[in-house]
Amino acid sequence: MTEQLKEIGQRLMALRDVCEFTPEQAAEKLEVSVEEYLAYERGELDFSFSFLYNAAGVFGVDVLDILSGESPKLSMCTLVKAGKGYAVTRNKDYDYKHLALTFRGKKAEPLLVTVKPDAKEPHLNSHEGQEFNYLLSGEMRFFLGDTVHDLSEGDSVYFDSSLPHAMQVLGDKPAKFLAIVLK
Repeated sequence: MTEQLKEIGQRLMALRDVCEFTPEQAAEKLEVSVEEYLAYERGELDFSFSFLYNAAGVFGVDVLDILSGESPKLSMCTLVKAGKGYAVTRNKDYDYKHLALTFRGKKAEPLLVTVKPDAKEPHLNSHEGQEFNYLLSGEMRFFLGDTVHDLSEGDSVYFDSSLPHAMQVLGDKPAKFLAIVLK
């Protein structure tokens, strides 16, 4: 359990309390078991972006409010220099950089995602909305329900993100893609 996971869990618990949800109600709204939800609150379970995205919707906050604990000063324009962005550490194999931290009234969550190679079968996630992924470098296998597509640099997918989906690196080099999650 990392300190960041514990802090995110504490924010989830505080948001649940503010919304006056029981753990059972929060778990039901997030479509996870009560045990899994409480493990998230205790910081014992790593968060998928899909879970955080869904939790932000249920609790009526921005994803970054849950991740950082701070509501950033919002503006009508956000500039992110190359290699920068708000770092989101999900696990050792994924590196997320949020590219619109301070934009007011976002209709999308743009992320630069770098994934390390991993031989394990990927875990399928889902969340409301739609998603566009553009592969910048490397090769990946894209899973959408029972469908599988192999992607190379320059390929893209646009899909209904309420369907179970995942990406897996092909080969031994990291892959980098731009993910735009639409609410």
